Amino acid sequence: MARRAVARYSSTFSKRRYMLHQHIVLLCLKVRKNTTYRTLLNKLIEMPPIRSALDLEELPSPSTLCKAFNRLDMAVWRVLLNLSVTLLSTNGVVGIDASGFNRSHASNHYTKRTKLTLQQLNVTLFVDTRANAVLDLHVTTIRKHDSKIAPSLIKRNTSEVAILLGNKGYDDQEIRALAVKIVFIRSRHWSKQFRELVIGCLTHHLDRIL
Repeated sequence: MARRAVARYSSTFSKRRYMLHQHIVLLCLKVRKNTTYRTLLNKLIEMPPIRSALDLEELPSPSTLCKAFNRLDMAVWRVLLNLSVTLLSTNGVVGIDASGFNRSHASNHYTKRTKLTLQQLNVTLFVDTRANAVLDLHVTTIRKHDSKIAPSLIKRNTSEVAILLGNKGYDDQEIRALAVKIVFIRSRHWSKQFRELVIGCLTHHLDRIL
């Protein structure tokens, strides 16, 4: 799936020691195992079948994998998420709901010193109820009412939705109008945390597929 979604190498200036899809799979493993770069790579030393499946004669360093994560844009992960959905049997009955995720690496001392108040990532999931598949998600670091986030998710996924389910927080006139017109019914930096959430949904799909 990763081979279909990305170029062979990150750029024309790449040293071509590792291919982009190899980095993607290793990053998915890191998020799925909820571990550090170094711990993951240490475990893979003892897992020759995985290295063989990825055609990895030698493992990258933790810093190389970290730099790959920094380079890979959110758009790449969204493409992979969408590809993984196509491998699942969906039925168009879609639920929408939001929840908060703690930023585990955010130090209370640091946030007070820098006068930051951000404690959570607010995540809205758009989920097909049959496949238990995350069709889309919206992540924000600011407090925003559910009804203000839903329209963008609906517009991006109109072809996937036959019936939309939501609690009373989504009982909004704009959403009703869209339903009639369109829908028949661990990282420290926030941008990296957004990507990790998308990767988490992607690896959840891979579990369902397997």
